[in-house]
Amino acid sequence: MPQSRTLFGRPLETSLVAVDRAISEFRAGRPVLLRAGEHLALALSAELAEGDLVGRLDDLAGGKAYLALSAARLRRLSGKNRAETGILAMPTLDLARIEMLALKIDGKVDAPVAPASAIDDAALELARLSLVLPAAIIVPVSAELIDGEPLVEVEIDAVNGYRAAQAATLSIVGRAPVPLEGAPETEFVVFRGGEGLRDQVAIIVGNPDLSAAVPVRLHSACLTGDLFGSLKCDCGDQLRETVQWMAENEGGILLYLDQEGRGNGISNKMRAYKLQSQGWDTYDADEVLGFDLDQRHFDFAATMLKQLGVNSVTALTNNPLKVGAIKAAGLEVAATQRVLGRPNVHNVRYLASKRDRAGHFIDMDALMARAAPKD
Repeated sequence: MPQSRTLFGRPLETSLVAVDRAISEFRAGRPVLLRAGEHLALALSAELAEGDLVGRLDDLAGGKAYLALSAARLRRLSGKNRAETGILAMPTLDLARIEMLALKIDGKVDAPVAPASAIDDAALELARLSLVLPAAIIVPVSAELIDGEPLVEVEIDAVNGYRAAQAATLSIVGRAPVPLEGAPETEFVVFRGGEGLRDQVAIIVGNPDLSAAVPVRLHSACLTGDLFGSLKCDCGDQLRETVQWMAENEGGILLYLDQEGRGNGISNKMRAYKLQSQGWDTYDADEVLGFDLDQRHFDFAATMLKQLGVNSVTALTNNPLKVGAIKAAGLEVAATQRVLGRPNVHNVRYLASKRDRAGHFIDMDALMARAAPKD
């Protein structure tokens, strides 16, 4: 890496800054230079690849380019149970073949799959951080080959450590009372950081006793359910009913986390919804796109709670992953409490999938009884 420049004695080229810039470049469809020791490779989002740029990369590659794909996507392409990422050789960077392997629903493996390197895994992590599909065109290069090119360079250790570094830099940047319907005594606390360049919000309802186990819900943003009342999920019900319950029961804290689509981003969520409309299960749809069951991380949520003075929680959730993350971050989970939504013809399969495939604590009989017409 080049030596750090300074502004008023402070370094500019920190690892966080380098990854921030790499995310911006990758998300814009421009190649990023990844470094692992003396090894260098250009990484480009397969989803955003276009003709002229791919042609220039092909000239640089000299037949050594390849496509890095997630384990989930390779499972779909091969029909085999696979837990590791892998690569497929690209002697020629052919856009049609890239699209078939990375994007097409009916794509099939057409060449041997080789093990991925540390650079390849970092490229896929960069794709996830950029909220694009986890598929990357990789071109190994030498320093001489790309000398003078205006590329953003980043160490793979910085990419892999980015999420933890973001959590460590979380800080409160603003707070204010925001009276809500049914919960007039509510304060919004905004934190900078946690997931890429996004802000996170803690909503303190009432006056929870911080010396006891605080009722807490980790709620991932759901534009369709929270804002528009989508019938495809139970998110909006869980959000509003949690706030109402807290207002009626001595308060609590709801963390509103910018993790749309189980961490895949709104564009990939819509792709998954399109597949679901064609009959795919919610988790199968994500796997077709290259994602595992859940891409979310909750370590920064625990950091938010600690900064608010919370040491023990009653977790309002059906998701064992959230409970485990809170415990792993050093907070006590004194109890858990289920959060029920309303089942309907559009979301009952989704709810059953969460129960059966992701281990959510969902009592379908109780949900159906709740939805039954009242006499």
